[in-house]
Amino acid sequence: MVLALPDDAFAPYDVGATAWVLTSAALVLFMTPGLAFFYGGLSRQKSVLNMLMMSFGSLGVVSIIYVLWGYSMSFSSAHTGDSDIAGIFDNPFSLFGLNQLMETIPDPENPDEVLNVIGGFGDVPAIVWAGFQLTFAVITVALISGALAERVKYSTWLVFTGIWATLVYFPLAHMVWGGGLLSNNETSFASWIFGTEDVDGTMVAKVAPIDFAGGTVVHINAGMAALVLVLIIGKRVGYGRTAYRPHNVPFVMLGAAILWFGWFGFNVGSEGTADALAGLVWINTTAATAAGLIGWLVVEKIRDKSATGVGAASGIVAGLVAITPACGALTPIGSLILGAVAGVIAAIAVGFKSKFGFDDSLDVVGVHLVAGLWGTIGIGFLASETGLFYGGGGKQLVVQVVIALVAVAFTAVMTAIIAFALKPLGWRITAEDEDTGIDETDHRESAYDLV
Repeated sequence: MVLALPDDAFAPYDVGATAWVLTSAALVLFMTPGLAFFYGGLSRQKSVLNMLMMSFGSLGVVSIIYVLWGYSMSFSSAHTGDSDIAGIFDNPFSLFGLNQLMETIPDPENPDEVLNVIGGFGDVPAIVWAGFQLTFAVITVALISGALAERVKYSTWLVFTGIWATLVYFPLAHMVWGGGLLSNNETSFASWIFGTEDVDGTMVAKVAPIDFAGGTVVHINAGMAALVLVLIIGKRVGYGRTAYRPHNVPFVMLGAAILWFGWFGFNVGSEGTADALAGLVWINTTAATAAGLIGWLVVEKIRDKSATGVGAASGIVAGLVAITPACGALTPIGSLILGAVAGVIAAIAVGFKSKFGFDDSLDVVGVHLVAGLWGTIGIGFLASETGLFYGGGGKQLVVQVVIALVAVAFTAVMTAIIAFALKPLGWRITAEDEDTGIDETDHRESAYDLV
């Protein structure tokens, strides 16, 4: 997913491609309520509303600030031609409010008609692409919430969502997709490592980083932020002594189904049009997700002697996470391998949180960080043209490792700064309120009227 102006900035946009990206944006937006059900089902009954509200809160806050300055911070230099700030982020005021994306001029061939001036992604208008990108920002922030179940003040969470999106998500989106340090331009890390080459008059990295739909920007980003927050905020009261069982497994499986459905907008929509590559992305996404499901269940059967509904749902998400950056670069067989490994290693990884003593409530670290790292780095092995297993040598692998490590380091440092800065607001509800249940104490509601 790389932002680019159309060859003719004044040419009519493709109606079919535009319709598909609008549909994809709706699919990705639907993923956040799906995530809310996934997390809500995994939580205890007395905190299910809080988990739903954390996702809905990110829908509200992040959507607003994305319209105001988020898209501008991520992509404005590609439209305006202005320089970004050290390859990390764009000017937040260049496209503030997005109305600039609707600037028009008279059609040279028909003065009674007008044409959009600002270019978009391929044949899709910029305002449509901005809407699509907004949905990615929303769900990335919402993903973090699963690590913080049952113990974080809702007001502090809302403040965090706005600050973290501004200082972490928007810059990383620019670095990867907007022409920044993790892209393929001549000033990026990839160019520093293996040099540049001239492609149609533009100097680009000889070995370009691959992140088709958000392995670094979404999953490594959210997973690393979750790990930092749980280490700083601390464990739930009773962690290690209390059995935290999912209160509604059908919710979990419904949420996973919605996520799988919406993920076709996530991955296939990132192609920007409905073409043969989009078809390959659809197949690869399905293949990796199915393999992730089976891989997780195999681990459960060997380790726990039973395959569970929660395991099936978690394996689906692990497969989806892993294939996200790789879906346009692998063969279907490579996608099966990538997804199966993701399901296995994520299932193993979630067991380590108790050994290391951190309370990642709903396994955001084990699924999104671990599977996201594997999906990003696995491209270096399995990419059909440049991967190590396909005769491409190790250069792609080196580049993928570098962009993954840079994303991890950037997110870790920035999230820690934000988390400590918000401590005066108070992250935690009281131990008594936590014992009573955050739904009742923080939201004054209950999920189920049992009287």
